[in-house]
Amino acid sequence: MKLQGKTIAILISPRGTEEPEFAQPKAAVEQAGGAVTVISLKTGDAETFNNDLDPGKTFAIDKAIEDVSAADFDGLVIPGGCVGADTLRSSDKVVAFVRDFFAAGKPVAAICHAPWTLIEADQVRGRKLTSYPTLATDIRNAGGTWVDQEVVVDQGLVTSRTPDDLPAFCAKLVEEFCEGRHEAQAENA
Repeated sequence: MKLQGKTIAILISPRGTEEPEFAQPKAAVEQAGGAVTVISLKTGDAETFNNDLDPGKTFAIDKAIEDVSAADFDGLVIPGGCVGADTLRSSDKVVAFVRDFFAAGKPVAAICHAPWTLIEADQVRGRKLTSYPTLATDIRNAGGTWVDQEVVVDQGLVTSRTPDDLPAFCAKLVEEFCEGRHEAQAENA
């Protein structure tokens, strides 16, 4: 198993995360042999959505953000969903948690609206990435280069646009988590 012995954190908003952008990366990590810890603002259950409107499944949260450290994990996945991503980026603890992954050079994967959290953490400056198209101006204004591609990898940062990109996104995030620490990412954090 490619990710045997690795523990990956995956963030989820208590409400509003896009279900496939949470469930499919989680499944990809687990199928590659990695352990996943689901983290949110508080413990309990998280309600997901499909297309930001239709109710999705409910998922159990393993740990609250105040009970974890980036040092405990080998990589991070940040799913999208407009409401969920906006909720996560408004948490100082979530933003600090994300920033700590970059400072340690650990791989991070973000899809759809999740780059909002990267912007809040000041981690897009000088990087090439993609996202849901409506974030292009936000990324450019934060010093990043936005491109319209299915998946983009830049120094351990994996980004994709929408649920349609999930097969490529999941394959690349597993690859980057296998590679581990990226020195250039830590230097630019």
